[in-house]
Amino acid sequence: MAKMRAVQVSRAHGPFEIVERDIPEPGPGNVRVKVQACGVCHSDSIPKEGIMPVPYPRVPGHEVVGVVDAVGPGVVAWKVGERVGAGWHGGNCGYCGNCRRGDTFACQTATHITGITSDGGYADFMIARSEALALIPDALTPEEAAPLMCAGVTTFNCLRNSGARPGDLVAILGLGGLGHLGVQFAAKAGYRVVAIARGKDKEPLAKQLGAWRYLDSQSQDPAAELQKLGGARVVLATVTNAEAMSAVMGGLGVHGRFMIIGAVPALTVPSLQLLTFRQAVQGWYSGTASDSQDTLKFSALEGVRSMNEVYPLEKAEEAYQRMMSGKARFRVVLKTGN
Repeated sequence: MAKMRAVQVSRAHGPFEIVERDIPEPGPGNVRVKVQACGVCHSDSIPKEGIMPVPYPRVPGHEVVGVVDAVGPGVVAWKVGERVGAGWHGGNCGYCGNCRRGDTFACQTATHITGITSDGGYADFMIARSEALALIPDALTPEEAAPLMCAGVTTFNCLRNSGARPGDLVAILGLGGLGHLGVQFAAKAGYRVVAIARGKDKEPLAKQLGAWRYLDSQSQDPAAELQKLGGARVVLATVTNAEAMSAVMGGLGVHGRFMIIGAVPALTVPSLQLLTFRQAVQGWYSGTASDSQDTLKFSALEGVRSMNEVYPLEKAEEAYQRMMSGKARFRVVLKTGN
């Protein structure tokens, strides 16, 4: 039987292991994808560190881009040779309906999370449910498209559901793996974008990505500066520092919304401020395959691109540690060579 390479984790806190496996056959409703690139995301720490119950051994990876290699019985939506992407949303079981609305964590059966409950894209091939796939536009390379399947759809989907309208003041807190995409999406959507990060040296990058204004949180009070500009309709918080988030909340305007996509264990909110000015704090996580499709189309049309460090599949451990260190500029992508 034909073989493939896969990078698996055999136990919580275990190392990445490069193993040889049989190339899997797609069952009913499934598609086999020949992987070309897979983003390395912080959520890959879930199987790596055992943060959630995971069937081991497990192949991580939920920012997957490749080519349809085979289709299982009953699949009519996809044909061999089509370029596709697979993200966090791994398909619909239909039991509770939550994942069809993008609420993966609210699923009662937890049978459809790519790279968590099923093997992901750290491999030459993977199996995906047909409804979990999105079509990759020709304008995007595999390496460009891969991070859009999680980091991209999270920022894009969050912004378009934030209530902001073209011309509104929208602040992006952080210029890292999520933030550099958030600035691009916000600028291309027609918002007045204020980028907020630490250090004056990041201003040229912020302007290059499309920011209208840049605030250095080390030398300026970002909340006060946002109020001078009229108050933010939306603040998109991409950082993983609760203190940095709290420092910007005062910059919200009336009916402002503080959208959190950076994971922090706890956050202190100014409840009286929220009450007085009818503001809200909301979290947002990823989206469905149709949301990924919209993200990819928008990115191809408007020229939004992820800035990546690319590693070969056999250097998955090095790539993962680079991502976890926070030193990557800006996303990390594994390339299979297929």
